[in-house]
Amino acid sequence: MGDSTAPPRESEAVRLVLDTNVVLDLLHFHDPAALPLGRAQARGEAVFLADARTLGELERVIAYPEFALASTAQDALLASYRAATEHLAPGEAPRLPRCRDADDQIFLELAARGGADLLVSKDKALLGLKGRQGLAFAIVTPVGAVERLRSCEAIVAGCTSMRQAERSGDKYTKGMREAETEFR
Repeated sequence: MGDSTAPPRESEAVRLVLDTNVVLDLLHFHDPAALPLGRAQARGEAVFLADARTLGELERVIAYPEFALASTAQDALLASYRAATEHLAPGEAPRLPRCRDADDQIFLELAARGGADLLVSKDKALLGLKGRQGLAFAIVTPVGAVERLRSCEAIVAGCTSMRQAERSGDKYTKGMREAETEFR
């Protein structure tokens, strides 16, 4: 999709950071819980964010013997994901809570730097940070992300993001965003 250093939003699409396991669920295992995320990205309703560190982790993980992926299949999976993502240039992340699993910190940092709306994960260490102060994004499971994408569509007919609805004066969506922030 392209390189960027930080947010200015080019579209009203919901900005998502997918952790490595969710990427695998989507592109390798074709998990029904993750497939709607891919469809939302293909329709322009969602943007997947990535950077060199998260792509490096994906490249490392898909080489594990338990996936039994030939090098050509690994290359194809990586190329497919790269093509579907907006690439962020390296940069400083704001102060963030520390994840128990240091390998997962890169996803928090990418979400913060990229102005993500959602960090999508099934990882208990990341999900354990839900609701922590100082996060400008929500941490949700793939099912939670799909529910949010669907509720956004249902609540705001014709709008593809809660932010666009807020700018258009949708009081219900503003109230939902405020309540969500309060409970984070």
